Amino acid sequence: MYLHEISFLETIYNYNTGCEKNCMEPDEKRITQEDCSEDSLGSGILTLTNKRIAFDKTEGRIMDFSKKFGKTVLEANLNQITEVAKEGRIIKKIKIKIKIDENEKTYKFGVYNTGKWEKDVKEAISKYSSS
Repeated sequence: MYLHEISFLETIYNYNTGCEKNCMEPDEKRITQEDCSEDSLGSGILTLTNKRIAFDKTEGRIMDFSKKFGKTVLEANLNQITEVAKEGRIIKKIKIKIKIDENEKTYKFGVYNTGKWEKDVKEAISKYSSS
């Protein structure tokens, strides 16, 4: 797995160390990104690139409505994703199953458009596998 953080910009301000750093590889492109919540990880930013998927925790303050990136709590190459599906009738989520070593873990993200996320992730995996 990668140890890089992913954010809205290719160069981000890392609040933990107080410096900027480049977080994406030169040939890596962001496909989609959304502020959402995961059942067990809480709120954060889900990012899909042409090489990986990542979830960064966010820390927000109600007083001034500010939000900043916290730690990257999930990051996996696209070839580690074994299943992508929509689920739920009232509360819809995108379910992503990731295999790391011999373990497989399922994550459920409450994104706005589950159909678009499912399509984008499946297309990204297909393109990643064929390259």
